[in-house]
Amino acid sequence: MAVTTRKNGHVWTVIHDRPEARNAMDPESADALTEAFLAFEADDDAYVAVLTGTEGTFCAGWDLKYAASLDDGDGFERDIVRGLAFPVGGGAPRGPLGPTRLELGKPVIAAIEGPAVAGGMELALWCDVRVMAETAYLGVYCRRWGIPLLDGGTVRLPRLVGRGKALEIAMTGRKVPADECYRIGLCETVVSEGDTRATAEAMAHEIARFPQGAMRVDRRSIIDTYGLGTRDALKLEWLNGVEVVRLEGTGGAARFRDGAGRHGDFANI
Repeated sequence: MAVTTRKNGHVWTVIHDRPEARNAMDPESADALTEAFLAFEADDDAYVAVLTGTEGTFCAGWDLKYAASLDDGDGFERDIVRGLAFPVGGGAPRGPLGPTRLELGKPVIAAIEGPAVAGGMELALWCDVRVMAETAYLGVYCRRWGIPLLDGGTVRLPRLVGRGKALEIAMTGRKVPADECYRIGLCETVVSEGDTRATAEAMAHEIARFPQGAMRVDRRSIIDTYGLGTRDALKLEWLNGVEVVRLEGTGGAARFRDGAGRHGDFANI
């Protein structure tokens, strides 16, 4: 089984396990990874997910041995042009790397050891937060083989680092080490090698213990208001959040009134 899920309370850890291919993504793995995240989204008891790979590798990208098998033309038309194209009328099949076209209502944290390159970098960028080992790295390594970014890389990369830096990283295909990723906003935390999963899971449990409605609408507003004008963004923020104040916020305010969480205490909430 190339994809397994470990459940601990409200936190799911989704593990991609194809070490013989450095966790490169073939169609079976992409289907399994997509199904795992659809199950996470559908489960009311699942609050936060962690995505990681095995044996010191996050994901080496699209499986190029599989890609090479499509050179006959018929396979490419069947598997790529028809199989992965956006259909008329909305909706979307999975991306080549699996869940990269899903727009989940819950957060996903990437725990990145080793390479997250080419499509593996795009998979990491799909996540909300990236925890990288100090020896890990990103990069558009598919630049060497004439394969463009098709899993959201050209959309998400400039939103994180700006257009100029995104162009430089994408056009050169160079290695982007963890310390630079942190400096330019491609990851949020850098930890010692081997510690990414534990760190990501600890962060996930911290997020999972808060009232989920308010956390999710703030997450949604941060995502949905990107690129909007200020007035439209403020309206959307209000519409996303106002009902949650009634459902969660008034009760939370009453807990504060009764003594919980005073002086910035996050333990007693």
